[in-house]
Amino acid sequence: MLVVRPYLVSICVALLVAPATFAADPPGDPPPTVGRNPADRHSPFSDGSGWLGQAIGPYRSKHVALPDLSNSGRLESLMRAGNIYLSLQDCIALALENNLDIEIQRYGPPVADAGLLQALGGGQARAVSTSVTAGPASAVAGVVSATNLSAIPAAIANVAASGPSIPTLDPAVLGGASWAHATAPQSSAFLTGTNSLITRQDNTSAGIQKGFLSGATVSLGLSNSTITSNNMNADFNPATSATLSLNFTQHLLQGFGWGLNSRQIRIARNNREVSDLTFKLQVITTVTAIMELYWDLVAFHESVRVAEDALSASRKLLEDNKRQVEVGTLAPIEVIRAEAQIATGEQNLLVAQTQVLQQETIIKTALSRTGVASPMVAEAHVIPTDQIRMPDVEPVAPIQELNALALGSRPELAQTRIQLRNQELIMKGSKNGLLPTLDIVANLANNALAGQVNPIPAPAGTTHSNTPFFIGGYSTVLTQLFARNFPNYSAGFNLSVPIRNRVAQAQAINDELTYRQQQLGLQRIENQVRVDVQNALIGLTQARAQYQAAVKGVRLQQESLDAEQKKLALGASTTYNVILMQRDLVTAQSSQVTAEAAYVKARVELDRATGQILNNNGISLDEAFKGVVSRPPDPIPPPETQPAPASRR
Repeated sequence: MLVVRPYLVSICVALLVAPATFAADPPGDPPPTVGRNPADRHSPFSDGSGWLGQAIGPYRSKHVALPDLSNSGRLESLMRAGNIYLSLQDCIALALENNLDIEIQRYGPPVADAGLLQALGGGQARAVSTSVTAGPASAVAGVVSATNLSAIPAAIANVAASGPSIPTLDPAVLGGASWAHATAPQSSAFLTGTNSLITRQDNTSAGIQKGFLSGATVSLGLSNSTITSNNMNADFNPATSATLSLNFTQHLLQGFGWGLNSRQIRIARNNREVSDLTFKLQVITTVTAIMELYWDLVAFHESVRVAEDALSASRKLLEDNKRQVEVGTLAPIEVIRAEAQIATGEQNLLVAQTQVLQQETIIKTALSRTGVASPMVAEAHVIPTDQIRMPDVEPVAPIQELNALALGSRPELAQTRIQLRNQELIMKGSKNGLLPTLDIVANLANNALAGQVNPIPAPAGTTHSNTPFFIGGYSTVLTQLFARNFPNYSAGFNLSVPIRNRVAQAQAINDELTYRQQQLGLQRIENQVRVDVQNALIGLTQARAQYQAAVKGVRLQQESLDAEQKKLALGASTTYNVILMQRDLVTAQSSQVTAEAAYVKARVELDRATGQILNNNGISLDEAFKGVVSRPPDPIPPPETQPAPASRR
């Protein structure tokens, strides 16, 4: 029992001291929530519950759930008879719920949470990615996604470990035990009373150490040693000695201060904010692309309608020409010309219909997690239920207001400003690293010794000590320790002054040069944002002027075609002239459709450039992060008002 007591006491000391220390977080640092939001069904981390799970949780890896590849129920609810009837709001909602680009970006905040957890333990903050995936482009050639026009930073990686190292903030419990048996021949029996010294030594130790944001490191340890031997001169056999020591080290120059040693924690928290901004930027990018895809699909359907109307007019012209040829009022060559015009119209209609099919495939891939792998989705036709409507008056704010709105709302600018704050924290560390190292150190130790009177007879002429103060078991050892009967004290300082200090100088210079580059980078992005707003405003003005001109052109071409058809009926014109007029009308109508699509996409681009596309479309970032949109699907139009798929007309 006497041999076991030191081990039990060491374990009890560790268990009593450790919980209180483990529970203590750095001042002002709430524990991070690593993807533990109960409302977030996309949280990739799961923790064990119960006291056992909490006890062993820090020593087990967190489980990351498999990606969810099932689509939301909204997609199925919008399908009727092999068609997906989509309003613009439903299209946006499906993108928020099912788009893989957004789903991939949902892992960004939990990754940043893990980086914050690492920094809270005294580790280095990890860089977070700010890369954003550009949205899909339309099937029409020449369309450029608006996301390609924005100034998006590549990545935030300024979390270099400049300056002095940060103490390990997570406490560590230390312990050890050893058992030894030694037999040593002695050349003289004067010291031990024997020429063959046999010793058994049992050593145990337990302690705890922790670093603090002030730059201090504290350790508390208890060590025990029990020795049993055949030493005839030993007064106590077995004898137990123990030491309870407290060690303290505090940096005074390099590595001193809460503000300095918490820099990685603050960088990690900034990076957590950056990950939120990156997710917002991804939502903006995806929503912008989805809206452009939707309006292009609407325009493609209108192009199919224009091609169908042109083909119907060509067929009517062919019938009229055949009747006139039969009565002898028209040359047979005019029938051939009309048939050639029908062939051209059929080709144009086929091109327009296949363009719709291509656009449907792009949209279905963007709105579904499995794309067109599902036969039900692959075979369905996408029917847009919203139409392009041109406002009578253009509601455009002054350019100064739009610029101010963009500078305060664009996530790219917020990311760069946070990057500057991170670099300032890095510079703080590198400047502190220029200082010499000056530490104060202190040690307080209490010693104890207890045992039984040596049962081996003492050499002739000597006696064993039987002082009652030292005779006893481990309780006597503890009594001496806490009574501080045998204290040791020490205090001092350590000073280290590097000559020339070139390594620290180079690091400080490099960090400041990086900071100046980033300041210029912020100005460059601000300039680009102003250019984006200016170009978007100009594009909106041009698109409206293009639309007005296209509307006037359609009206004039329609009047010209009507007049030419009347002349043909009176014999004052030819079929060739009518065909030319029909071509001009089709071209004018196509130009009007293109102008309508250009206008509505210019409006989308202006909203993106000013950072208001989410607000203007009622998009909640919280719903986007959860992947669940509370807004119910729009009702499907009645059968008599449903437009037919372009491929079935």
